[in-house]
Amino acid sequence: MLKIGLTGGIASGKSVVASRLRELGAVVVDADALAREVVEPGTPGLARITETFGAGMLTAAGGLDRARLGALVFGNPARLAELNSIVHPLVRERAAALIAAAPRGGVVVQDIPLLVETGQGSGFHLVVVVDAPDEMRIRRMVEHRGMSEDEARSRMAAQAARDVRLAAADVILENSGSREQLRDAVTRLWDGRLVPFAHNLKEHRMAPRTGGPVLTPADPTWAAQAARLIGRLQAALPGDALAVDHIGSTAVPGLDAKDIIDLQLTVSDLETADRISPVLAETGFPRWPGVLADSTKPSHPDPSVWGKRLHGNADPGRPVNLHVRTVGSPGWKFALCFRDWLRDDAAARADYVAEKRRVAALHSVDKSTAGYAADKEAWFTATATRMEAWVARTGWQPPSYLEPVARGPFRGTAQS
Repeated sequence: MLKIGLTGGIASGKSVVASRLRELGAVVVDADALAREVVEPGTPGLARITETFGAGMLTAAGGLDRARLGALVFGNPARLAELNSIVHPLVRERAAALIAAAPRGGVVVQDIPLLVETGQGSGFHLVVVVDAPDEMRIRRMVEHRGMSEDEARSRMAAQAARDVRLAAADVILENSGSREQLRDAVTRLWDGRLVPFAHNLKEHRMAPRTGGPVLTPADPTWAAQAARLIGRLQAALPGDALAVDHIGSTAVPGLDAKDIIDLQLTVSDLETADRISPVLAETGFPRWPGVLADSTKPSHPDPSVWGKRLHGNADPGRPVNLHVRTVGSPGWKFALCFRDWLRDDAAARADYVAEKRRVAALHSVDKSTAGYAADKEAWFTATATRMEAWVARTGWQPPSYLEPVARGPFRGTAQS
């Protein structure tokens, strides 16, 4: 199933988004509703709140006096942390039970107001943030919730800052317009990205890619996008991923590139790479069919030296190539070295982007990027000595995740 984390600051319009997703067919798990459920009269949650904050937090009927508890904890970080330590684990336990009952191939949306604050983003295939300017949110709280401006600002201060929340988003739904505009944006997201993503996950297949190479200007958000993807992979493979690195052209600040993020997942051996393949597919990275080795050394007698496993993305909204390589292998080392060389050497960057533009123009009408990649190989061969000279001059060494299992010359394929 496709797991979506939905969040947004107070009065951002998150409830409208959750309602529309439910109408479209998503299973919506509402953390606020669960937070109320786990502290109903007679629950262990309410008993712990009474023990921690006193019997004065109860109404005459024995229920939780939410207004009194809210007045106590908002604006008091220590007391708010105590409350969260009681409620959040109970909510997560109940949410897990609901998710387990959802249909295979469906879309499950967890509506979590404090998703960013509690660091849960890596547990989802996508994080969707509903956003509106701070002053607009304050006005909504004053006009529609009867709060004073000071109360509204206090509630906002108890949540993550807007820029922090936006940095955690794979999708931002901007809500400074009408309710219908927001609902329409949700429908477009559902039809264009969420439903195809869910279908691809169910079938363990990549999102389709068509068309030739199109270079785009360097995007300063590529690094942040890669970091979110890396976090998900690390969370899914805590015992098997020695490292996950952002490689290729999108990992070089200021370098024009195809809008495809390349990642390198480091494993101890190719047996591990094959064993974790189903986990990668469930995480959103199914296997590229038929790709087992780096193209420069297809006939090497020992496939563990140059071999790799290549995975792509199931998400139609974010193309990704995931190269699974063994630690210390020449292909693994080349990918890291080539990236670091381009980051450090302005002349190499300029030469490489000129070559990329030349070859992209030759293949602009192609239906795939295969010819583009093949025609760049001559440039790599011609510049190999320049990179090796840079390595000698700077003393560059690859990271020491484990004792390298193989070493070799700096030859390999283009990453993007």
